[in-house]
Amino acid sequence: MSKVSTVSDVSDVRGTNGKRLLDVRGLATAFDTSEGIVRAVDGVDFHVGEGETVALVGESGCGKSVTALSILRLVQAPAGRIVAGRIELAGVNLLELPEAEMRKVRGAKIAMIFQEPMTSLNPVLTVGYQIAEAVRLHRGLSKREAWKEAVRVLDLVEIPDAAERAAGYPHQLSGGMRQRVMIAMALSCDPRLLIADEPTTALDVTIQAQILELLDSLRARLGMALLLITHDLGVVAERAERVLVMYAGRVIEEGPVDRVFAEPHHPYTRGLLRSVPRLGRERAPLATIPGVVPKLNALPAGCRFRDRCDAAVAECASVDPALEPLGEGRRVACIVATRRGGLES
Repeated sequence: MSKVSTVSDVSDVRGTNGKRLLDVRGLATAFDTSEGIVRAVDGVDFHVGEGETVALVGESGCGKSVTALSILRLVQAPAGRIVAGRIELAGVNLLELPEAEMRKVRGAKIAMIFQEPMTSLNPVLTVGYQIAEAVRLHRGLSKREAWKEAVRVLDLVEIPDAAERAAGYPHQLSGGMRQRVMIAMALSCDPRLLIADEPTTALDVTIQAQILELLDSLRARLGMALLLITHDLGVVAERAERVLVMYAGRVIEEGPVDRVFAEPHHPYTRGLLRSVPRLGRERAPLATIPGVVPKLNALPAGCRFRDRCDAAVAECASVDPALEPLGEGRRVACIVATRRGGLES
């Protein structure tokens, strides 16, 4: 009989420098809809190293958030389900863990900051109680000790008057403060991987900068890895070490941020970068990518991006490109780019 993995197998998920912390292989997540089966994530491969910041970018609906929810096995059944792949944390496949063991991983080993804190926090419980509840569950502290820990992590995320704020309710806090509470809750059990799903959505630019600087500082201080999900390429350029570009449920380009931004290989990545406004550029309409993301239950034959691509050739209609290495830690899913060794930007 094969050995059943338990959470004790991932008690030390940090490993050694240079080791992979999270390894996702062939991940596929599907949803049953009135229009048929939709594969929101379809064969995704990537990894996050110990202490590394990796950004996951792409248009809305490309599968970024579903990828994050799949890692934590939070895809809601029966409509949604993970249908294929492996999600390894320090070599242990999370998809093989019993649900009771997986609950010990969520929050304690992998934590997540969701897009909208007002819908993630319970409006009838104090923020301190909600943090302390997670601490008691995962660390076995008493009520008094857990409350002290809740106040400590609120102070860690630079919330003023942390003890007083802990006794407050979510509606009594600003949007920026609620986001800091979500970060405090995520950090309360010292996770080794933090998934931040659009952590600055609906915040003004000043608060956005403060939240991102806070995440940077905490990541460096605590030594955790960060998977940053965003559509803001400016944030990616400043904060991430590697970037994964998703389109229609797949990763279509991967590499070090500086190399990908300086010389994008995939036409989609190139289009995204051209659409970013830049200071000092003469006034002109922003570049756009024509068309829309295809319906995931009615994908075109061949390359999923070909109907919107300015570099498509006849073969793109019949070949569904896989991620191919191009050197320097880069991969791209484009037959034109791999043949030419990369496209001109």
